Amino acid sequence: MNIGVCKVRLRLPENQSLKGKRQVVKSIIQRVKNKYNVSIAEVDEQDIWQIIVIGISCVSESAQHCNEVLSKVVDFIEKTRLDVEILDYELEILHAL
Repeated sequence: MNIGVCKVRLRLPENQSLKGKRQVVKSIIQRVKNKYNVSIAEVDEQDIWQIIVIGISCVSESAQHCNEVLSKVVDFIEKTRLDVEILDYELEILHAL
């Protein structure tokens, strides 16, 4: 069993409130959940208006499949949300028994 974990750090350059940030976060999470079979949540920097940190995970028999799914999620966020910019992301595949 392989567990893929991805931490994505995004920036909202035009955002001016936590309310605006929450709307964007909810939209991203809902769209990703609808399109991909992954777990996703905001995991850090909840009180900073212009920074979003999202954690994404998936489980598969294949490490390659985990990598592909998580990479597609990052690409999906980048292509569908033109109002956010991806600052960086970390992707890790863990092997479990």
